[in-house]
Amino acid sequence: MSTGALLLMSAVWITVISVTGYFFYRILTMPKHAEPDSFSENDMEV
Repeated sequence: MSTGALLLMSAVWITVISVTGYFFYRILTMPKHAEPDSFSENDMEV
């Protein structure tokens, strides 16, 4: 494998792993939303 191909492959791997790690971190540290526990609480009061 040539040096250029090895550098390109390494750069792509680092980029993909970094972006994947960033989004996993964002999902795992996202604050929880206050959501009702049942569907009956979602009904509109008429």
